[in-house]
Amino acid sequence: MSVDSSPSIPFPSPNTFRERLGTLLPEFDTVAWVKRTGSTNKDLGDLARARASTTTPVATSPWPRLLGAHLQTAGKGRAARPWHNADGECLMFSCGFAPKIAAGDLPGITPALGIASCLTVRNLLVPLIGARAADQLTLKWPNDLQWKGVKLAGILVETAPSTKAQQPILVIGMGLNLSGASELSAKLQRPVADLSQILLEQAIDPVPLVAALAQAWQRTLHDYAATGYAGFAPRYQEVDGLLGEQVEVIDQGKLLHTGIARGTDSIGRLQIETASGLLPILVGDVSIRARTTQRASSARDA
Repeated sequence: MSVDSSPSIPFPSPNTFRERLGTLLPEFDTVAWVKRTGSTNKDLGDLARARASTTTPVATSPWPRLLGAHLQTAGKGRAARPWHNADGECLMFSCGFAPKIAAGDLPGITPALGIASCLTVRNLLVPLIGARAADQLTLKWPNDLQWKGVKLAGILVETAPSTKAQQPILVIGMGLNLSGASELSAKLQRPVADLSQILLEQAIDPVPLVAALAQAWQRTLHDYAATGYAGFAPRYQEVDGLLGEQVEVIDQGKLLHTGIARGTDSIGRLQIETASGLLPILVGDVSIRARTTQRASSARDA
């Protein structure tokens, strides 16, 4: 029997998500979960833009805020690639924050959030599969969680205007595969990982998983405001899924660089060792593809 047919991961109703998350996240101004929407990242970004453009003073802030959906019809990953999801098979949610971080200090925020996300999910997996197995969950710079080199989840970080011009709203979205990986792998003709494959017949409650990630993101933004990416660089080594790998840097289908991945620098750029020395790679629409995984590190973003 395929593990994708296992009922080991219960998927609550939108009302249950909303009620339980509201209890687990009392520090959040608003927690909502809907059956269907276009994009939770866009919804929160639109709210931020509407508030920033109003001329009427607003006494209170709606941040932090969480919005999840059973199905997103216009979800996207990095470089605007569409994110494939199905109702009940993918955990899709976004959080909006108003951190005290200037726009110019944001280049390393995506890998910092990736580190926090990877360590959070690992910690939840340890009681179920053990620490050694959980360590097989790694981060592919800057924002993909991978299981044994295959994508399990993606993180999308976007900015939106706020009433404080130099400190934008940050909208952080995640898509995490719960089940259905075998069918989707066949459809996309590339490997996809999901939690049902990792846990087999064991269960994990998705509600505390969402809450733990939202709280980890909130702590990360607080710490990042104080230290920048430099405070996260040592922790990147704990989750680095590319270290020592031969990688290619590709932009819009064009091969730009090849080299050996050597971690990140003090501002969160991936460093690759080339014939001419260490080369820093910036966050953006650049794609890193490990040759040893046969370029299979992408999952649901096609």
